[in-house]
Amino acid sequence: MLNDRLLVQLDEDAAERRSNGGIVIPATAVVGKRLTWGRVVAAGQQVRQVEVGDRVLFDPDERAEVELEATTYLLLREKDVHAVAQPRPGAPGTGLYL
Repeated sequence: MLNDRLLVQLDEDAAERRSNGGIVIPATAVVGKRLTWGRVVAAGQQVRQVEVGDRVLFDPDERAEVELEATTYLLLREKDVHAVAQPRPGAPGTGLYL
């Protein structure tokens, strides 16, 4: 990975959602602005706030898809990440930071 780029794998639950009534909502359903969670699998040398293994929240419209070894990943810039929800060992706080 170069510069401030992140390689992110979507969470498995991001593909389909269920309503409170149990109705399955496919990933292709158009809803308002909805952010998505994913896990960072690689990071460029200039990424400062995110580490490999962190769970990040991002806008799915600001992405590029990449397929490597039959697995689809997303390519993001660090500035496109809205939040990180991975507590770091020994770090104070709730584990959710912006």
